[in-house]
Amino acid sequence: MGDLYERLKAYEGRPAAVSARGKDPVNAAMIRHWCEAVGDTHPAYAGEDAVAPPAMLQAWTLAGLGGGQAVRSAALGELFDLLDAAGFTAVVATDCEQEYFRPLRPGDVVTYDSVIESVSPCKATKLGAGHFVTTRTEVRTAGVSALAATHRFRILRYAPAARAAGKRPKPVVGRDNAGFWAGVARRELLVQRCDDCRELRFPWLPGCGGCGSPRWTEVRVSGAGTVYSYVVVHHPPAPGFEPPYAVALVELAEGVRMLGNVTGVEPGGVRIGMRVRVEFQRPDGEQELPFFRPVDPAGPAGPADDGRVRA
Repeated sequence: MGDLYERLKAYEGRPAAVSARGKDPVNAAMIRHWCEAVGDTHPAYAGEDAVAPPAMLQAWTLAGLGGGQAVRSAALGELFDLLDAAGFTAVVATDCEQEYFRPLRPGDVVTYDSVIESVSPCKATKLGAGHFVTTRTEVRTAGVSALAATHRFRILRYAPAARAAGKRPKPVVGRDNAGFWAGVARRELLVQRCDDCRELRFPWLPGCGGCGSPRWTEVRVSGAGTVYSYVVVHHPPAPGFEPPYAVALVELAEGVRMLGNVTGVEPGGVRIGMRVRVEFQRPDGEQELPFFRPVDPAGPAGPADDGRVRA
């Protein structure tokens, strides 16, 4: 392993991408999609003098699903080949650091250069043993030499650990969410409603995020909704879970969103917009837990069922 690390470390300082260009100029459509997806309504990102949200910097440099190899340098490809050959075949992004110097505007053509900044010694993690690889990217716009931003991106290339054994972890029940889990034990799905502004909220909180009121009432909801987003988990292994399994963010008919496992359909069959309804199960034979089951797995996606709470 010592010899391997020396070979990996030799790639530090070598280019990861050279004189690369973003596939599309900065544009209003992508800015709008980003803002809608993350719920950002800042006025600086709309109108004639709009700028791009700084946090979407990486959107302008991604090669896309069909062009992942187009901007990768030979050195970065060789580094990954070495890691693959040594058994570090899995990958997970761990963190990024960005620094912004000037805003990007619609029409700007993004150019960038990347360097392999560092490769760590082999580290033991819960995912498995592996090496952290960090690249640093300098982002400019065509015809302008001054930096627009820098982007440091770190991944872990690792050998997957053996599957974890044991029971499914139990939910953490505290003062703020005890009412929710008491409802689940009765096979009821409960959210909070602010007594002052009448907004429904989930997860449970000690005060209203809208008006700040500490007064609230628990409200039983229908459990009907649609899949707003989802992920199919293959790795890392977790006690009590049989991969692959689907975890969905469900938008309930009442307007709040809730995370939960999807049951009654193959993970690959879950779709955004799929109609679902809550179903209570005891996967370990001990505690009731809320799951979501498709109303019609084979049918088209549509609006959520009835059951809206009227304030």
